[in-house]
Amino acid sequence: MKSKAWTEKFMRGVFFIAACASVLAVALICVFLFANGVPAMKEIGFGKFLSGEMWKPKNNIYGILPMIVGSLYVTAGAIIVGVPIGVLTSVFMAYYCPKQIYKPLKSATELLAGIPSVIYGFFGLVVLVPVIREFGRTLKSAGVVKSAGNGSSMLTASLLLGMMILPTIIGVTESALRAVPSQYYEGAVALGATHERAIFRVILPAAKSGVVAGIVLGIGRAIGETMAVIMVAGNQARMPAGLLKGVRTLTANIVIEMGYATDLHREALIATGVVLFVFILILNFCVALLNRRSDHE
Repeated sequence: MKSKAWTEKFMRGVFFIAACASVLAVALICVFLFANGVPAMKEIGFGKFLSGEMWKPKNNIYGILPMIVGSLYVTAGAIIVGVPIGVLTSVFMAYYCPKQIYKPLKSATELLAGIPSVIYGFFGLVVLVPVIREFGRTLKSAGVVKSAGNGSSMLTASLLLGMMILPTIIGVTESALRAVPSQYYEGAVALGATHERAIFRVILPAAKSGVVAGIVLGIGRAIGETMAVIMVAGNQARMPAGLLKGVRTLTANIVIEMGYATDLHREALIATGVVLFVFILILNFCVALLNRRSDHE
């Protein structure tokens, strides 16, 4: 008995140390970002830094509004592309998929999650960029747009990110759907609901917290993605001018210039990371608030 009690105390200590290490890692990241980024914001000016439309480090002009807007637009495009496909795919896998193709389909979605970002970037560069370039030329010849662009654009980045967030949304949403007790479905069908109505009116609302969690994780990957976006987005540090024009995101701005940045330029890039970090915190807070309200309803 003494040996068992000692083992329990030891494992409790191991778990406590692991939890403290996780909290410490987050705390260190926060301290580093805010200690280096906030002074740069003060020196530049919070208003000029957040609302400035020009980014010219050689002239000591640091305005990240184009990157903020570019990140929001690209992430919104990824949500429009990825969320409906991901949720519907998870519904198919949970309630419609034949057993013969479930395992290959499940393996394929899991494989998507394991593909490195740079491979997605190569795919976008070789496949999506030429397609979007031809699409732009078609629109230009039809008189819909004035400039066709070169294919490296906001639309290309949105499509690519929409593909990249699919495995996250599919995996979490399918797990949430399968966690709903079968009595929900059986009760809905017994009351006269069709198969589709029972799924979309009963099962999906019951799994709402899990579905939202999957979407949030997908959004987090989309807004934090760097390498693939750099390869297909065009990376012009200017206000977005259209779907077929290039954009630069917050993450791309940091990666592109951090290698040679010094002094205030380097601190401004760290301050860009602070803004991105705050965006993620706000997103998580809003989702937690939404889930809390849904639990009380």
